[in-house]
Amino acid sequence: MPGNNAAETETLTDRQTTAGIVRGRRAEIDRFLGIPYAAPPVGPGRFAAPRPPSWTGVRSALEPGPSAPHKIRPFPAIEVAPLVGNGGERGDDYLTLNIWAPIDAAGAPVMLFIHGGGFIVGSKDAAIHDGSAFARDGIVCVAINYRLGIEGFLPLEGAPTNLGLRDMIAALQWVRDNIASFGGDPDNVTVFGESAGAMAIAVLMTSPAATGLFRRAIVQSGHGSMVRTPSVAQRLVGKLAGILKVAPTAEGFRSVDWERGWAAIEKASKPVFGVDLRDADGLDPVYGISRFVPVTDDDILPLPPLAALDQGAGREVDLLIGTNAEEMNLYFVPTRVRDKIPGFLARWMLGKSHPRATAALKAYGLGRKGKKPGAAMTEAMHDLVFRWPARQFAERHQGRTHVYEFDWRSPACGGALGAAHGMELPFVFDTLEVATGPNGLCGTDPPQELADRIHRIWVGFARDGSLPWPEFDRDGRLVHRLAADVTAHEPAMPAADFLPR
Repeated sequence: MPGNNAAETETLTDRQTTAGIVRGRRAEIDRFLGIPYAAPPVGPGRFAAPRPPSWTGVRSALEPGPSAPHKIRPFPAIEVAPLVGNGGERGDDYLTLNIWAPIDAAGAPVMLFIHGGGFIVGSKDAAIHDGSAFARDGIVCVAINYRLGIEGFLPLEGAPTNLGLRDMIAALQWVRDNIASFGGDPDNVTVFGESAGAMAIAVLMTSPAATGLFRRAIVQSGHGSMVRTPSVAQRLVGKLAGILKVAPTAEGFRSVDWERGWAAIEKASKPVFGVDLRDADGLDPVYGISRFVPVTDDDILPLPPLAALDQGAGREVDLLIGTNAEEMNLYFVPTRVRDKIPGFLARWMLGKSHPRATAALKAYGLGRKGKKPGAAMTEAMHDLVFRWPARQFAERHQGRTHVYEFDWRSPACGGALGAAHGMELPFVFDTLEVATGPNGLCGTDPPQELADRIHRIWVGFARDGSLPWPEFDRDGRLVHRLAADVTAHEPAMPAADFLPR
């Protein structure tokens, strides 16, 4: 991990938690890796709400331990392991967290990071979000694992819904009860996350079960619109149960190990075997990026998040929310989809998720002379999938709200990757070294001075809520462009005409 240099002089250091003593490593900072915040989700704990952990003696927190079971598919042109990990170590005891803390800290601000990965892949241990730089700057930084895929986000009869969100809430409760032992202030917690992690934070802002567990939230390439109703999500339950030949219940899925479950997920994700997850209006708000997202109408999300915001949910949370200027480039540039897809396939592809696909594509230039169909589709999806829903969330949040846009363009993929999804992460965490190189996300020479500035902004917000640009509202629409270091009015996007208001 970055900052974990063997040449550093290291000692061991112990901390008392509510479950027992943990032993970490002290060098430049304190590191505690793989601390359980909940018991392993196996046996009676599988498809059950998270339970408190326990152990006897001193538990080693020197190694990260296992991740939630998943596989990482090969990806063209870009080395994505630093961003999402390599699939993680196998093992049952994965409801754990890492802590990076200043030595001898007391009452320090706390930041808790929730990783992305479409609610189906990812790990707290991906190198790009190592928290060492935050600890060096006086922050107690925490990163968590949570249940993924079938285990975490498939709503099954006989099991609590939204188990992955319940894991996150359990981790936040653990922080509330234990972080003072590591030098953190439990009353000054900022949650931050990217992609699926940011989507989770946005919905948790509206959850009555998470009220009071954090003071501030940073939502990076996320928003509150990627949720499903139980009736739509049941189509996925039925499809997977049919592939696996089990009952569509928790009891049925308990007979399935994760390898069989993963194979069924991959089969259900193929177009020929796919499942229609569009809502009553013909819209799939996830746009096929993942089959697994939180569901509404339970004790965790009694209302759709935007409706909850309208009723004042989350108004006590200071919000920093933003997107990258060219989000979908991560998916469509390395794969050559942006350059190669013909118009009829662009209409078909977007049409699988949007009822007015052709009109939306025309609004972004489809049919215009010199405009490739793939470019029109990519630009439309920047806004439909990420950028405009994030602005909608900002508009509806009744508390203090600031909006950013990450606009630095990576020279990777011959200069075409640009300000793609995930690109802000090594700047936020000041871990450019793990994303740099011939196949690195950031290319061969990313600007360290920009990482220094963005990292400082995140630290300042976590410390006391300060930000160097004005608040956002639906009239002024002030958005701060991070690389340009300019705050300006942002007009409504064409996507505004093609998404629910």
